[in-house]
Amino acid sequence: MATHERLNIAEVFLTDRVREGDGDRVALRLDDGHLSYAEVDALADRFASALRYLGVRSEERVFLALDDGPDFVGALFGTLKLGAVAVMVNPRQPADAFAGIIGYAGARMAVVDAAMVPRAEDAAGLADVALPLLVVGDRAAAASAEQERDGGTGAVAAEFDASDGGAAAGRARRESGEIALRTYLEDLPAGGPFEAVPTHPDDPALWLFSGGTTGTPKAVVQTHRSFVNTTQLYTQAVGYGPDDVTLSVPKLYFGYATGCNLFFPFSVGASAVLFPDRATPEAIFARIAEHRPTILVNVPSMMQAMLDHAGAAAQDLSSLRFTTSAGEALPPALYERWRERFGVEVLDGLGTAEMWHIFVSNVPGDVKPGTLGKVIPGFEVQVRDDEGNPVPAGEVGQLWVAGDSRGIGYWRDMDRSKQVFRGAWVVTGDLVRQDDEGYFSYVGRGDDAIKVKGKWLVPAEVEGVLGEHPEVTSAVVVGATDAAGLIKPAAFVTVEEARDGLADELQRWVIDRLDAYKHPRVIEVVEDLPRTHLGKVNRTVMKQLARERMSDEGMAEG
Repeated sequence: MATHERLNIAEVFLTDRVREGDGDRVALRLDDGHLSYAEVDALADRFASALRYLGVRSEERVFLALDDGPDFVGALFGTLKLGAVAVMVNPRQPADAFAGIIGYAGARMAVVDAAMVPRAEDAAGLADVALPLLVVGDRAAAASAEQERDGGTGAVAAEFDASDGGAAAGRARRESGEIALRTYLEDLPAGGPFEAVPTHPDDPALWLFSGGTTGTPKAVVQTHRSFVNTTQLYTQAVGYGPDDVTLSVPKLYFGYATGCNLFFPFSVGASAVLFPDRATPEAIFARIAEHRPTILVNVPSMMQAMLDHAGAAAQDLSSLRFTTSAGEALPPALYERWRERFGVEVLDGLGTAEMWHIFVSNVPGDVKPGTLGKVIPGFEVQVRDDEGNPVPAGEVGQLWVAGDSRGIGYWRDMDRSKQVFRGAWVVTGDLVRQDDEGYFSYVGRGDDAIKVKGKWLVPAEVEGVLGEHPEVTSAVVVGATDAAGLIKPAAFVTVEEARDGLADELQRWVIDRLDAYKHPRVIEVVEDLPRTHLGKVNRTVMKQLARERMSDEGMAEG
């Protein structure tokens, strides 16, 4: 167990369950069976032994580019047992995006699924980095993926074609022996029980990417202390128990899911449902029917998709005690639809990578729709103005948060770290308001705010109003410069079915509900919204598109 000098979260969240006699309890529920805590701990030992055999040392960084499943969990806890630092990344991102993270992070090794080997090697070539790979799975899967890529057909090949010629040059250097080759886990000695390295509470444990809405990744270096602190505080506030079964829409490489669907259930001896497929309404409904989870880890966009699914009325979600929501704003109308259709309470909340996880949340028995809830006991949150002075209840200000989950800082970005990490406080630029009862409401990002005709406009307010229109499924509002050099709001929406005249109708919809200066001068219906590597709307791309639309003579600017 942890002391003031020793704390390794692989022990706290996994090995301690075995030591306490819960080794036979179900830890992971899969499509084809389950794994006990003892089996997961043994798998973590194998990964720790393999990484040490390949020369990885404590404090060195290890990429985890794996689909959700036992190998992800084993590799994560194995990395932590070794005292190394896990850097979790989306295994299915294009090679050029992966290359940017590789060049930025400087990891010692990457653990990848066999089918993802070509993508990882091409990414290393693009980054001009010698990145050894520990491969999970057999050679046949890797060979098949390589053939598909090199043959120039199929979806995988299309993703590689999106990368520039540096990938091919990287492959040539590997084939010549200049860049290290891959190693398959199945070829390495199995090893035996692995004693976790006695890391310090303030040693780095994981990197959490906080790309915001710009698409540019920046990593928050988080400590063992941070994960234990939030786990204890959040699970107590929300009420995780040993009989819970969790199921997550976001994948484990998201810090939100790493907590709610792994660390939190493991800390109390509960079990987590994992599946490698992309999360769709069909996939989530099927796992709910099979595993009967008690906690669903969700996001508003999936809530909307589940409600709109043709078979929604026939779904039985009665096993759920509650569903969590985070990552994007939860409109009150969507909350009400969810409650009416499925009868399941929604616990909306707010967290940041800088503090690892959720520190403001609604909790069972205390939910105020349209708000983020109250401060989780153990954290301190204040609303302050631009000069750092507290603002009165009901007024908008910047969110300041303090607690033992504070990150060390951003990797290789001291200037940004000094702006955000201020002594005990973290100031991320989120705008919120707190009412007289202590409930917080999210207003938006300070760096997304738009000044129109001398007045501040927060995009989230307009996006919320657009989202209330019965035909709109999602909306994003950004500022763009028009032909006269003035900043004007522009909106992009996705709808159930496009039709003529909808854009004009939506402009009137906003004008009828908000001050006139807040209505978007341009509204365009799009098939989908561009996303960052973390799944958030990429506002940088949207701003560029808005600038182009503002200059189009055919667009009404109202």
